Amino acid sequence: MENPHDQVQNALVARIISSVEKLNEAVVLLNSTLQDLNKQNMDIELLSQLWENYQRRVVINLDNTKAMRPAI
Repeated sequence: MENPHDQVQNALVARIISSVEKLNEAVVLLNSTLQDLNKQNMDIELLSQLWENYQRRVVINLDNTKAMRPAI
C-alpha cells in the first residue's frame, strides 16, 4: 500500500512541473516578441539618427549662408 503522503507529494510535483513547462513556453514567446520589437526599434533609432544628422547639417548650412531666420 502506498503512502498517502507520497501520493500527495507526487501530485504536487507533477503540478509544479506542468506549471514550469507552461511558464517556460510563455517566456520563450515573450523573448521572441521582444526580439521582434528590438529589431523594429533599431529601424526607428536609425531613422532618428539620420533625421538628427540632417537637421544639424541644415542648421550649419543656413548659418554658413546667413539664410537662417529667427524662429517665429
